[in-house]
Amino acid sequence: MNVIGLAVNQTKPNAIPVSELLVNLIEQHGAQAVVEEDTARAIGRPDLALPAAQLPERADLLFVLGGDGTMLGYARDFAHEDLPMLGINLGHLGFLSEAEPQDLKNAVKRVLSGEYCLEKRLMLEAEVVRDGQVVLDNLIALNDFGIAREEFGRMVTCKVSADDMYIDHYTGDGLLISTPTGSTAYSLSCGGPIVSPHLDVMLLTPICAHTLYARPMILAANQVVEVEVTSTMPEKKSVLSIDGQIFHKLENQDIIRVRQSAAKTSLIKWHDRGFFDVLRHKLHVQS
Repeated sequence: MNVIGLAVNQTKPNAIPVSELLVNLIEQHGAQAVVEEDTARAIGRPDLALPAAQLPERADLLFVLGGDGTMLGYARDFAHEDLPMLGINLGHLGFLSEAEPQDLKNAVKRVLSGEYCLEKRLMLEAEVVRDGQVVLDNLIALNDFGIAREEFGRMVTCKVSADDMYIDHYTGDGLLISTPTGSTAYSLSCGGPIVSPHLDVMLLTPICAHTLYARPMILAANQVVEVEVTSTMPEKKSVLSIDGQIFHKLENQDIIRVRQSAAKTSLIKWHDRGFFDVLRHKLHVQS
């Protein structure tokens, strides 16, 4: 019997009624649902409750109800579990989602009949070195690592190298180191290129660089990027962001070392809908 886990962002509109309907559809198809505890209580099914951390142990795959932020969070939490995830969009754009609430019946049928493919998405990992010592490690991201000033209107300088080869200094609001998945996120807003998720590369995208020649750059995924960060005002601090959701304060002369992670996110995708179909739909590009 297939066991499908449900991970739900209850702050999203209609999260609870959609979860109830989804559980009913799963059970109607002869499969079993396990639901993280808060949602199981909210839908009146405590018999299905399971701590979120135990979902990979029991579930064959995971339905994630929410927006891209919800997907990013569970992708990091379960990065080393190799748990396939289907995003059900309750948010805005939903680049990482494959199903909409109005199409739940078809989505459940497709998944339980195996009518899908898995996309393995590249992830990045990072560590922070301060005065020669690693002070933060095992940081992991599906979209991007961002280095930025802590206060509005202050600039930071990022000295960037790859595989110990100096690339350049970038002064401005900061720098993004992104995956192809993250190319349609913050990097896109900063003028970075859209990159097919089937490529294993890293993107370097300056954020509002204070120079005319700074341009986004694409590197091989197997390279190691090092960024030494300094504020243009020594007393001002910078921050390291992880997928725009987790933030760590940085000191001047901290070195952020970023490389490809051994972990990958497994996304459930339909055979008849490709990346460029999603791109046209989500970004409202006329075909």
